[in-house]
Amino acid sequence: MSLSVELPKGRVSVSTEWGQGTGRGVVVLAHGAGAGMDHPFLVGLSDALNALGFSTLRFTFPYREQGRRLPGPAAHAIATWREAVSHARVQEPDVPVWAAGKSYGGRMASMAVAEGLEVDGLIYLGYPLHPPGKPDRLRADHLPGISVPQLFIEGKNDPFIQPVSQLDEVVATCQNASIAWVEGGGHSFEVKGAKRPADEIGASLAPLVDSALL
Repeated sequence: MSLSVELPKGRVSVSTEWGQGTGRGVVVLAHGAGAGMDHPFLVGLSDALNALGFSTLRFTFPYREQGRRLPGPAAHAIATWREAVSHARVQEPDVPVWAAGKSYGGRMASMAVAEGLEVDGLIYLGYPLHPPGKPDRLRADHLPGISVPQLFIEGKNDPFIQPVSQLDEVVATCQNASIAWVEGGGHSFEVKGAKRPADEIGASLAPLVDSALL
């Protein structure tokens, strides 16, 4: 299944994958900068959310669809988020819709919501607060202006949020935000000394998402 997205130079098509739930709502899932929508992490999380009753919509950003490795302009990602959420609402009208994304995908969702995209909440799967080793380059100016609930699912050892006190401070400035910590987790929620496949790691986060969406 493909989704048509209007970009400044014309329309492009991006791939999507729908996972059917039992009417509890829709979680729209975006991939990170370096992986596509079919990465086992996202597939595992999606399948686990379907089993909990949530439908899911995974989608591909245009740069990835076109075979490029580096993300394109933020405006392209934001336009894709708008189309994905609109498609989710057509698929299942009158149910809550949440925007969730791994790293870059979650950050782009937050920017889309800051620019007016309407969702029932945001779920960040490893929010990239700053580039690793550069805590002075925060990517958080828009977060306090978001009024819908924001859930930050974060690994305690994620280099994108060190020192972790910085994320605590940012979340404290938000209107309705909380953090669910994964003890020992890195940026992809891997835990040193506890080797697990990526799909299993993704699935393990579904209960955290579920508790936030009650």
